[in-house]
Amino acid sequence: MNTVTSPVNHAPSRIAPKAGETAEPLTAEPLTKEAAEAVIAEARGRIDALDAEILDAVRRRIATSAEVQAARIAVGGPRLSLTREMEILDRYRAQLGGPGTEVAMLLLELCRGRV
Repeated sequence: MNTVTSPVNHAPSRIAPKAGETAEPLTAEPLTKEAAEAVIAEARGRIDALDAEILDAVRRRIATSAEVQAARIAVGGPRLSLTREMEILDRYRAQLGGPGTEVAMLLLELCRGRV
């Protein structure tokens, strides 16, 4: 019989633990191949739902950024605020580690120039 290790709980987890936290350990609880396939299918369903939420949030962020840019331009200000962008980069890096910076850069790129 094929077995795999099962996570302690099936709650969504972060890429990187927050400060002072550790990643969730795996148990040595064996699963049958069929049980593992059921776990995988259910988890993939949650991932698909999370992806839909993320895409919706990104679309809302793009629209909100356009509002900010239009307001700044309307009063003669610059379209972008590099200080604000640095704050965003720092926040993503603090929450997700090094790859967080890349995620933030992609979001900022998506949100620029949509006025």
